[in-house]
Amino acid sequence: MKKSPQDLSNLLHGAGKLPELAEKAELLNNLNHYVKQIIDGPVAEQLKVANLRQGVLVIETTSAAWAARINFQKPKLLRELQAETLPMLTAIEVKVNPALAMRTNIPQTNPKHISPTAAQHIEALAEHIEGSLGEKLKRLAALASRNRQSNN
Repeated sequence: MKKSPQDLSNLLHGAGKLPELAEKAELLNNLNHYVKQIIDGPVAEQLKVANLRQGVLVIETTSAAWAARINFQKPKLLRELQAETLPMLTAIEVKVNPALAMRTNIPQTNPKHISPTAAQHIEALAEHIEGSLGEKLKRLAALASRNRQSNN
């Protein structure tokens, strides 16, 4: 027999593990924003608050070089966090997680833009191919040429 679906707010505010997880996720997110305000410079963009367990705040960063810079600021960070938000905090642990570098916002290039070099290659290729593929390549090369002229 099928159970009827439960309302999401009942799951998040009821008893059990899910409300605890939601609360901890919100705490870590708030701590992440707070830590980034305390830490100076570009290093703030290279870190993420990963966990808080047994009075130890775990911060992840993208490389050992950034970890060293965070370690220099650990005493100041620990004092400010203890004074402002986490009096039970006893230590800060910095870990290197290279996968964080992949999650950073990388500006996306326009996939519909054809570079001048690519357009030249398409034009040269279109001259040597017959049939419908050759025609399509010629149209693509012409479109790339028009886009280059309109951008200039």
